[in-house]
Amino acid sequence: MAAFVMQTMGCDVAALNTVQFSNHTGYKQFKGTKTSAEEISHLYAGLKQSYLTDFDVLLTGYAPSAEAVVAIGAIARDLKLRGSTKVGSFFWVLDPVMGDQGRLYVSEDVVPVYKNLLRDADLILPNQFEAELLSEIKITSLSTLQDALAKLHKTYRIPHVIITSIRLLESPSTMSVIGSTARTDLSPRIFKIDVPAIDCFFSGTGDMFAALTVVRLREAITEVNLSGTKSWISPDNVKATDLPLAKAAEKVIGSMHAILAKTKEARDKELEGMGGPLGVMEKEKDSEKRSGLRRTKAAEVRVVRCLEDLRSPRTDWKAEALARDEDLKGQSGNATEGTGTGGREGLGLHQDTSAKPETNKDKAESEQLDEDRGGRS
Repeated sequence: MAAFVMQTMGCDVAALNTVQFSNHTGYKQFKGTKTSAEEISHLYAGLKQSYLTDFDVLLTGYAPSAEAVVAIGAIARDLKLRGSTKVGSFFWVLDPVMGDQGRLYVSEDVVPVYKNLLRDADLILPNQFEAELLSEIKITSLSTLQDALAKLHKTYRIPHVIITSIRLLESPSTMSVIGSTARTDLSPRIFKIDVPAIDCFFSGTGDMFAALTVVRLREAITEVNLSGTKSWISPDNVKATDLPLAKAAEKVIGSMHAILAKTKEARDKELEGMGGPLGVMEKEKDSEKRSGLRRTKAAEVRVVRCLEDLRSPRTDWKAEALARDEDLKGQSGNATEGTGTGGREGLGLHQDTSAKPETNKDKAESEQLDEDRGGRS
């Protein structure tokens, strides 16, 4: 998903697989293998020996073990060191894939490894549960969510954060994305985008969001001449709603909502066709399983059929600013100056992700389901 989206948007992509599966894990069954930490490092060494590591952006996501996360972190740090001679020429987008809805997909030892990598990332893309794990703050309201964002900036010195898939009790029919770019004092500039939730279970949306964010953020910072600035951070006087990160998120949400709405419509039509006389597979003793597989297939994201929505999204949902009490005082000062464009158009390594498992009953099952958003690094 992620490689296809970025390539469709005109980017050159080098993909290193962290798993090789027959299908995504939303089907609850698959065949394939996980990539070991040694193999990940070996593949990167192959790129290095042919001088193929002139990447502008690294996008990383699911890793099958703590050792694999360490290997991916080593790659990121090597690329960051290579780009250190030219400010703004390398940017790491880290999707810390660990779990969702209160459940870990990975072993517990992965969590501290991700925490050790956060200081090297330029942008992180946790979902609500992952943001709770990293910030150690339970998110139950906008106030606690703002506290979590502020702590991620202050504790780990992360320049940019977007927290996805936010569902709060105060607005159950709304899905929110909340992001922030830090000021020079590491205080947050928080924006929020609300979008109507679509009543359907999709697989691969994390991939699509991450890939589109890479493309749209690069586009946004180029428009305001920030590509020569460390971590692409806007000056302190830029309002939350005017941040390149906010502008990028508006386009990302526009594309995703259009594509997922069309997917839901196609899925409903396909399921209606299943409502007639039972076919051969439904008459078999495992008909419930077969029906579930067909329903999962019907909900496959129709991204290939919605290329115009990828390239030319409607921005019906705009970012709005959220101010914390301590941020209501005046701010002044500027971020590090710098202009220019760095590197080639293409983007670096990326990771594909997959569906969230619905069950995690025992250790054996967990070992299969921990590939939840498995794919490419």
